[in-house]
Amino acid sequence: MNNKQFLHDILGITLFTDENNLFCADMEVTEKVCQPFGFLSGGATLALAETLAGYASLSLCEENTFPVGIQVSANHLNSAPLGVHVRGIARLLKKSNTFHVWEINVFEFEKTMGKIISTCQITNYVKGK
Repeated sequence: MNNKQFLHDILGITLFTDENNLFCADMEVTEKVCQPFGFLSGGATLALAETLAGYASLSLCEENTFPVGIQVSANHLNSAPLGVHVRGIARLLKKSNTFHVWEINVFEFEKTMGKIISTCQITNYVKGK
């Protein structure tokens, strides 16, 4: 039995594709992903974005290749308080044989998209096994 826990498990990130075939990630803003003032940590937001970009890139990789993150940048535009849910949505900006560049927008999310929390850009390098 595999008892490994990965970062997305520890942070409570759920990865999926939605009804429009967009790559998405959901996470509840709990105490373990907050900074001491009760708002979502920028580091947890980046972990969600980079995890989502890796998941999305993996779906585009050819057999015997896998993605590794080599660059991440973000602008945190609004705060997300303890108790809300956030959703990241990935949009592919550039795909080549060796690189994937993603825009990840993270929104406050309950039943509909709320305010944007962060916008991130992630570059993944496609590596051979």
